[in-house]
Amino acid sequence: MLKKLSALIFTIMFAASLAACNTSSGDNPSFVLSGTADATADEATVSEPQTTAEKTTAAETTAQEEASSDSDEEISYTQTEQVISTANTTSNGIIDASDLFTERDLTQTADTYGARIFTVSDNQNISITSAGVYIIKGDASNVTITIDAGDDDKVQLLLDGVSITNSGSPCVYVKNADKVFVTTASGSVNSLSVTGGFTADGDTNTDAVIFSKDDLVLNGLGTLNISSTDNGITSKDDLKITGGTINIDCVSDALEANDSIAVSDGSITINSQKDGLHAENDEDNSAGFVYICGGSFKINASSDGIQATTAAQIDGGTFDINSSEGIEATFVQINGGTINISASDDGINGSAKSSAYNVTVEINGGNITINMGQGDTDGIDSNGNLYINGGTINITGQSPFDYDGTANKTGGTIIVNGTQTDTITNQMMGGGMMGGQMQNGNGMQGNNQMPNGSGTQNGFGRR
Repeated sequence: MLKKLSALIFTIMFAASLAACNTSSGDNPSFVLSGTADATADEATVSEPQTTAEKTTAAETTAQEEASSDSDEEISYTQTEQVISTANTTSNGIIDASDLFTERDLTQTADTYGARIFTVSDNQNISITSAGVYIIKGDASNVTITIDAGDDDKVQLLLDGVSITNSGSPCVYVKNADKVFVTTASGSVNSLSVTGGFTADGDTNTDAVIFSKDDLVLNGLGTLNISSTDNGITSKDDLKITGGTINIDCVSDALEANDSIAVSDGSITINSQKDGLHAENDEDNSAGFVYICGGSFKINASSDGIQATTAAQIDGGTFDINSSEGIEATFVQINGGTINISASDDGINGSAKSSAYNVTVEINGGNITINMGQGDTDGIDSNGNLYINGGTINITGQSPFDYDGTANKTGGTIIVNGTQTDTITNQMMGGGMMGGQMQNGNGMQGNNQMPNGSGTQNGFGRR
């Protein structure tokens, strides 16, 4: 009897052990939600937010699966040292940029604790519908990462050695979110390209490799290469760049935004058959500004190097621009930076693109070198007023200045064709020149312009 009882107890314990083994070795719902390369469906979807424990388990499981041959990779996803850059913004320019960049905008690393990992596969789209951090890896073709999250959701894509080539759709398509961060992992090289004509999504002309309907931030410690048959990177809201190495080769605009483009850091190289940076809102001509306070730019553009509808303000950075026109906006304000422009039309152009400002070119600082081509070209052309209050301006060309309003020089150094001068000459219609300096000219005071050229915030700020 005792032997039978012992055998029964052993049988029960053995069965329980088998049940436990089967439970642990079966499919893990959290792992499936992580959307790894093992998914067999045509589209991997992340929808319902997981608990912290579930997300941690999913991330660790996936990291172990994908990093089994490289223990350092697993560690990098569980122990991330935060790197935050600085933005040397100003508050007294035509754009008040004092709170333009948030701390998360400037954070060059992603918090990968609980992140989910996607390894891209040919013809398998990825759909993200909730806030979180998503690590993107692998090499594939015809893959679109679509973000369609909540209005308050912040989504971060950490690109870690991903290469995607599409034939007619964006590689990253943001349909809805509060803000999306595209971050390049330290040391990684990532390539996104579209080789064919873009196909519209209903009424939306998705005409960029990274196309976003909402706020978009590019940052990181790695490299992002973009190749496009149309635009490179487009945001229908605000576009910010705070770090990383970005190389863009495109047929249309390289960096395009409806409301604003703001750059605090990064190394940006552009080859464009249209504009390098282009900020314009077709429905509101009071929107569309460009603000730059840091970073390095090498821009080769068939049209404008930098174009803004309202204001283009440069507080810092280094620029090598080779284009038809170097910098163009209704109000161009340069407060700092090292700017080298080679242009075939105008080096710096103030033109009436917005009713929010009087047309003005204002230079308060920086080192500006402009080399102009032959013909009817101007180094600095303002269809309104021209103010030089500081900085060094070195112009080589037939016509150094052209302005339609008033000119006022209160400081700075002007060098024209190798000779220093205090005279702002004016290129008149027909090619003649005449003295146009007004040492005490007050200029025209517009609704946003102060007498010294500085302006009010006009609604620009943090989002």
